[in-house]
Amino acid sequence: MSAEVPSAAREGVLAELETRFGPRASRNPTVRAQHGRGEAWHPAMPPELVIWPESTAEVAEVLARCHEARVPVVPFGAGTSLEGHVLAPEGGVCLDLSRMDRILAVQVEDMDAVVQPGVTRRRLEEHLRDSGLFFPVDPGADATLGGMAATRATGTTTVRYGGMRENVLALEVVLPGGRVLRTGTRARKSAAGYDLTRLFLGSEGTLGVITELTLRLWPRPERTAAAVCAFPSVEAAVDAVVETVATGIPVARIELLDELQMRACIDFARLDDLAPVPTLFYEFHGSEASVREQAELAGEIARAHGGTAFRWATRPEEMRRLWRARHDAFYAAKALRPGAEPWVTDVCVPVSRLPEQIRAARADLHQLGMPATILGHVGDGNFHVILLVDPRAEEEWARVRAFNARLVERALAAEGTCTGEHGVGLGKKVWLARELGPEAVAAMRALKRALDPHGIMNPGKIVDPDGAA
Repeated sequence: MSAEVPSAAREGVLAELETRFGPRASRNPTVRAQHGRGEAWHPAMPPELVIWPESTAEVAEVLARCHEARVPVVPFGAGTSLEGHVLAPEGGVCLDLSRMDRILAVQVEDMDAVVQPGVTRRRLEEHLRDSGLFFPVDPGADATLGGMAATRATGTTTVRYGGMRENVLALEVVLPGGRVLRTGTRARKSAAGYDLTRLFLGSEGTLGVITELTLRLWPRPERTAAAVCAFPSVEAAVDAVVETVATGIPVARIELLDELQMRACIDFARLDDLAPVPTLFYEFHGSEASVREQAELAGEIARAHGGTAFRWATRPEEMRRLWRARHDAFYAAKALRPGAEPWVTDVCVPVSRLPEQIRAARADLHQLGMPATILGHVGDGNFHVILLVDPRAEEEWARVRAFNARLVERALAAEGTCTGEHGVGLGKKVWLARELGPEAVAAMRALKRALDPHGIMNPGKIVDPDGAA
């Protein structure tokens, strides 16, 4: 917890920053409420002041003043997080980085780009459209690249291209007190010192504020094709995934939707030509010949596990429609129970342990007595559960909390992780020591104290400096 300061002094700093940034600062209750919650079940915790900086120098100015006065600071991207990352449990300042949205450079020959943190994934994709390159990390939501780095995002294409960990070359970061550091260069590899880039990837704004990213780009594939394949059961679909991955077929995406999630997506996205049964969504990248070979091998495996013949989408508009339905799965699931509050959780396990984990989760959900769907990036061993809870029924919340605990415990027992891609935030803090051990958490706490001695950076997330988590 950040050190306490007299309320009059704290108010003085907030008033000073509000005056300094003028129209780019707000205490409007509606604006504060919008910046005090993500897209999941966590109750809103608004900041006291929202500021929209437009440069690294302005971020440094805010952090220097807040560090000096012990005022908490919460970085904010697009607000799409699911584990309470943007909540402000101690109030303070929310730094909305959406106006730092310049694409600073694209080096086509070196296949990299330099961007500010407020650039969104889709905007970068549009900018690169005619370059012959693309940035592969696709978490579904149109998140900001700074937020994706801060949460070490992965997504639908991670099975082939990796996540932010593999595709960020360097960062510019502002530390508490206003110090600015660079964590690397544009070189594709380096043996120079500690890997500071990966220290800040996944730090969730608890160590500093990312103000610039150098990203690895990839050649746009000559041929792209997408397909869907229906299965008689979720178990059969998952077994097909495990065999596909073990065979070494370089699928670009392989996504699972269970029967209830498919029904929701069919209704929400008007996919009337598909059936509400367990379904795998595939995408293949490469040359004409390699895509054909990949598809034939994956199709043979699917049929061996009871899958139907592939239904193909090869035109760009068809593929966009198909993947938009997958990306909108969260909103489609919400529509299954109007008025419900979605609790979204995820775990990740070694791919060979995935069938048993999904089987156990489905059996658990059958006893739960409320609508819930399973979907996921199963090629990575990562799956999500969306539970739709009556917000007025405390008994339902209690059952969901117990389900989530059992889900995580099973994943950890299978040598997996409590969070494949949602991050720790407030929601998964309790599981860190169980997953990594007390010494690892103590090391994280030591890093936090060294870089943020007053505990002002996104307090309450991942670990607490005082040893509470």
